Amino acid sequence: MGNASFGRKWLAGIIRNEDLSPEEKEQQIMEGHIGVTDGLKDKMEALQAEADKAQDLQRQIDSMTEGEDYKAKYEKEHADFEDFKKKTAEDAQASKIKDAYRQLLISEKISEKWLDRVMESADFSSMKLDKDGNLVDIDKLKESLDKKWGDVKTTVTTQGAKVENPPHAGSGRMTKEEILGIKDASERQKAIAENLNLFGK
Repeated sequence: MGNASFGRKWLAGIIRNEDLSPEEKEQQIMEGHIGVTDGLKDKMEALQAEADKAQDLQRQIDSMTEGEDYKAKYEKEHADFEDFKKKTAEDAQASKIKDAYRQLLISEKISEKWLDRVMESADFSSMKLDKDGNLVDIDKLKESLDKKWGDVKTTVTTQGAKVENPPHAGSGRMTKEEILGIKDASERQKAIAENLNLFGK
């Protein structure tokens, strides 16, 4: 009876059944009502159990993620990676510019012992390379080198021999004026020591 369909047709069948006493009719109706109620109760309990499982699953997910916003995390990691690629490319370009400038210093005869100092003083942020990897506005860079570092250039003759500044007189002996005209202080002192007679010593 617990599985009976508690509807109008079922109730009418009981009420119209003349073989049942009023007490029996009442008993069957009560049993049918209890059966329907128990069925609904079972369904409610099953639904509640499913709801409890869903809540437990959500709590597990929340515990695993610890409330992290994965979309925001992904976007940040993507942005960091793009910044890293950009910086890597910029560093590589800066390295190429420095190498090209160093080659320019060498070609312009900047003394080897002055190369590092000239490199340290250079403003690489204002330099660019063309599509062939050559420095842009190289004539301006050469002009700037001449103005700032012309006195540290290595002067050579067409045969490649170093020219003394100033050169010795044809006799092989230097004059007082030639000695005083030597720019390098150590070389000038050496020449004075070798020609003390010219300085009244």
